[in-house]
Amino acid sequence: MRKVLFLILISLFTLNESSAAGKDLKVLYWNIQNGMWSGQDDDYDAFVSWVKVQKPDVCIWAEAETIYYTGSSKRLPREERYFIWEKVAPRYGHKYIYIAGHRDGYPQVMTSKYPIENVEKIVGDEETVVCHGAGWARIKVAGKILNLVSLHTWPQQNHFNCKGAAPEIIKASAERGEGDMYRAQELKWICEHTILTDKDAAENLWLMAGDFNAVSPKDNWVYRLPENSTKLLTHKYILENTPYVDVIWERNPRNFYTTTFEKKRIDFVYCSPALYDCMIDAQIVEDYYTRPVRDERVRSFLNPSDHLPIIVTFKIK
Repeated sequence: MRKVLFLILISLFTLNESSAAGKDLKVLYWNIQNGMWSGQDDDYDAFVSWVKVQKPDVCIWAEAETIYYTGSSKRLPREERYFIWEKVAPRYGHKYIYIAGHRDGYPQVMTSKYPIENVEKIVGDEETVVCHGAGWARIKVAGKILNLVSLHTWPQQNHFNCKGAAPEIIKASAERGEGDMYRAQELKWICEHTILTDKDAAENLWLMAGDFNAVSPKDNWVYRLPENSTKLLTHKYILENTPYVDVIWERNPRNFYTTTFEKKRIDFVYCSPALYDCMIDAQIVEDYYTRPVRDERVRSFLNPSDHLPIIVTFKIK
C-alpha cells in the first residue's frame, strides 16, 4: 500500500513539474520548390525520413502544390495539379492539414500534430492581389493560442500588373523597383489583416513565416544597398509597423546565413515579443539532405529545393 501511494505521489510530482516547465513546440518552415518536385521520384521517402528525424510539431510549407511532371520541367495541366499532404503528412506523424488561400500553383500548406483552426485564407482584393496567397490559422498548445501566418510574396522584379506586357514595359517596371514596391504592398495587406488586427499582439503568441522574396535591412551590412533602396521596403514595413521580431537575426546578429542557393536570406520566421521570449532555439538547416544540388535532368531545378528550411523551437508556458 505504501509503495502504491509513493508511486502516485511521484507521478503527481512529475506531472506538476512537467506542467510548470511548459511544453516544447518545434516549428519547421520550408519552401520545398514546386510541391517537393525532388520527392516525386521516390514517393517522398527521403523527404519523409528527413522530416521524421526533425520531429516537428508544426510544419509550414511554401510552394506546396505539385505542378510539374516527375523528372521534368513540363507543367501539369491546371486541373491535374495536386497536393501530396493527405498521404505524406501522416507518414511523419501529422494528422491535421491546412491549405492557405491561393490564386495560383504556389500556395502554402500547414500540417500539425494539433488541430488547426482557420481564421482567414488570404488572397487580397482587386487593388492588392496577394499573388501566392497567405493564411492565418491557430493552434492551441499548453492551453495557449498560437497564431500562425504563412505567406509567399510576389517573386518578380517588375510590378504584378505587368504580366503579359511588352518586354520594354516589364524592363522599365523592374528598373523602377516596382516589383519591390508590390511585395511591400502585399506584405502591408497581409499584416493589416492578421497581426495588426490584434491590439495586444506584442503580448500574444504570433508567428509569421514565409518566402518574402526580399532582403532585410538587418542584413544590409552584407548587401550594401543604398538605405533608400526599394529592395529593403518589405522588411522595413514589418520592422517599423509591427511588433514582429526576426528570430534568426536576433539569435545571430553578427552572422549572416543564407536561405537560398543564390546566397540570399529571403526566407524568414518572425515572432511577436511574447513568443520570442518562449524561444529556445532557431536555425537555418543546411545538412546532408537539405543542401541544394542542381538537378542533372532539369538544370533550373535543385534537389531537394532551392531554399533551406528554418526550424524554431519554443517552450510554451
